[in-house]
Amino acid sequence: MPFATHRPLLPPASYRRRASRSSHGLLAGAAAALAAAALANHLVARRSERRHPPRGRFLEVEGLKLHYMDEGPTEQGGAQDGGGMPIVLLHGNGAMAEDFVASGLLHRLARHHRVIAFDRPGFGHTPRPRGTIWSARAQAALFQKALRQLDVRRPVVVGHSWATLVALTLALDHPRDVGALVLLSGYYHPTARLDLPTMSIPAVPLLGDIMRYTFLPLLTWLMLPRLVRWLFAPSPVTARFRQRFPAALSLRPSQLRASASDTALMIPGTAAICRRYGELAMPVVIVSGTQDHVVDFVEQATWLHDAIDHSRLHAIAADGHMIHYTAPEQVEAAIAEAVAAAVRERAMSAA
Repeated sequence: MPFATHRPLLPPASYRRRASRSSHGLLAGAAAALAAAALANHLVARRSERRHPPRGRFLEVEGLKLHYMDEGPTEQGGAQDGGGMPIVLLHGNGAMAEDFVASGLLHRLARHHRVIAFDRPGFGHTPRPRGTIWSARAQAALFQKALRQLDVRRPVVVGHSWATLVALTLALDHPRDVGALVLLSGYYHPTARLDLPTMSIPAVPLLGDIMRYTFLPLLTWLMLPRLVRWLFAPSPVTARFRQRFPAALSLRPSQLRASASDTALMIPGTAAICRRYGELAMPVVIVSGTQDHVVDFVEQATWLHDAIDHSRLHAIAADGHMIHYTAPEQVEAAIAEAVAAAVRERAMSAA
């Protein structure tokens, strides 16, 4: 008896319609959830900005509204004690100019110097236009123009962490506009960093936008205590940081994009300038914690000290990445050393 042939069983049309409606409903629900999360993050970001309004001024540089703080005596000159030497502070990745207020460094320095602390593009209250790749070179060019507009001549430029790339690039590309460099906890030449690709994903167009406006602010907020402990380790997190640093501003989608972009640009930024360090003629002071968990002391600070013959290296024993909080006296002393060296060079050039 021949086998009977059967047509494949298909779900009834009514079942297929229900399944289709169900899948459409799930997609619509997911889209609604994403939209609600995006709206919530937008509202939280605006509330954070209202709670932490700009405390400084704004300067328009080539169409960019640059936020900065300007404190201390404004007169410039060649006083032998360095009192007329201006100081520029550039913050690290994920931070803002307010970081130097929270640590107390800005007010320490402003007792005797004019001190200008900038919010780098995308951080604090400075926007980060998408039409520009904000590499260290682009940021250095921006600050060179800003300093000229502010009539700040040959300052001591202090960069922390990622901003040491900006400070170095500014000094290399515009050597006549920098009196001295102070480099805190910096990354100076390319090394293998397995953490960077993952940390750069929020800067990817579309995918990064979805992440930053939906779950990433909440995830970052949950991870923040552990991240902060890692930044400070082996030192404890200081009370000044816990009480004064406006962490809520760091969780905004716009600042998360800036942080991820800076992360992606870190190794290319060092590769672009590390062979030029021998060109630096101004005083260079390097300050770093010997147990920094973010950038290795020997691999970075000691390497740069060897690469720049006339540099001075201050090793802060058993300290980590956030030395402007944990060792403010040593950081202030290193800046004073750079100021004194810049004053001597200015006097010699004027003689």
